[in-house]
Amino acid sequence: MATENKNLSVYDKSKIPNAKDLRFGIVVSEWNDEITEALAQGAKEALLDCGALPENILRWNVPGSFELTFGCKKMIQTEKLDAVVAIGSVIRGETSHFDFVCSATAQGIKDLNVAYDVPVIFCVLTDDNIEQSRARSGGKHGNKGTEAAIAAIQMAVLGK
Repeated sequence: MATENKNLSVYDKSKIPNAKDLRFGIVVSEWNDEITEALAQGAKEALLDCGALPENILRWNVPGSFELTFGCKKMIQTEKLDAVVAIGSVIRGETSHFDFVCSATAQGIKDLNVAYDVPVIFCVLTDDNIEQSRARSGGKHGNKGTEAAIAAIQMAVLGK
């Protein structure tokens, strides 16, 4: 398991560029909102901790993880942004729906990174159960939203 020996919330602030002159988008899936709200909070807190101004963090909600691609695309097309964080949570169920949603969401976000000069960070948990999701959205493994925000800052600076 990739997060077994890593806390997703830990970063060395001295190695992260200051984000005060950067503008960020956060697109959040409303499905599994217990998890996605925690991820969004972790992302926002990390951006602010690294100097981003509150007015330079824009948030949009979409119904589910599948809709993240369209939400991110419209945000990139209509707002002046340096990076976007796509936040979702897909928890395995009894059908193959999980596989289709996870694959399409990952492909869609990858396609946005190819099509646009604004980095889109994949912050979609794809877990087998709610306990795994909780562990990665502020629990024992930290918060993937924090890690995604740090990646957004680094990629925004790379893109400039």
